[in-house]
Amino acid sequence: MSAKPAEEAAPAEKPKSKKMLIIIVAAVLVLAIAGGGAFFMMKKKAHDEEGADGEHAPAAEKPKPAAVAKPKLDPKAPPVYLPMDNLVVNLADPGGGRFAQLAITLQLDDPKTAELVKLHMPSVRNSVLMAASKRTADEMLAPAGKEKLARSITNLVSATLGYDVDDEDDEDEQPATKKKKKRVQIALPVVAVLFTSFIVQ
Repeated sequence: MSAKPAEEAAPAEKPKSKKMLIIIVAAVLVLAIAGGGAFFMMKKKAHDEEGADGEHAPAAEKPKPAAVAKPKLDPKAPPVYLPMDNLVVNLADPGGGRFAQLAITLQLDDPKTAELVKLHMPSVRNSVLMAASKRTADEMLAPAGKEKLARSITNLVSATLGYDVDDEDDEDEQPATKKKKKRVQIALPVVAVLFTSFIVQ
């Protein structure tokens, strides 16, 4: 008689263990789903941040459309200036008594160009002296004359570095139709010619 209650107690324990097993499996599944969701969200956020960085990086590297006709300049890079030693030149006035003292600084497209110009500096100085000596005091003092001399120096320095440019001093002697054909915009290494001192006596 005492054996029967022991047999009845055993089946009652089995449903309890099954319930516990189901609860544990359900808890594990909930944790796995929550972990997977958190991992997916973190991965998506990291991917979005990488995509944002990727969109900004090429935009900074793209050159501006205006750079096609002008020297390539990086707006973030500091300007490259190369000062020349002061020049004293006799002018083409009758009697030869007038002269000019010039302090010139070249603005160049990059530091490599500056190093190249330094290597050719004796030739550059000679070209600038020859170009300035063809002008009279009146030409040098007029704003248009200064601009023309700056253009001439730009072309002379560029030609010294191997660029194919128009001869500024021969422009006035060429027919108008020929001048139009030669007016092709190319990117030159000299961005600007700056006169830091300009004295005519």
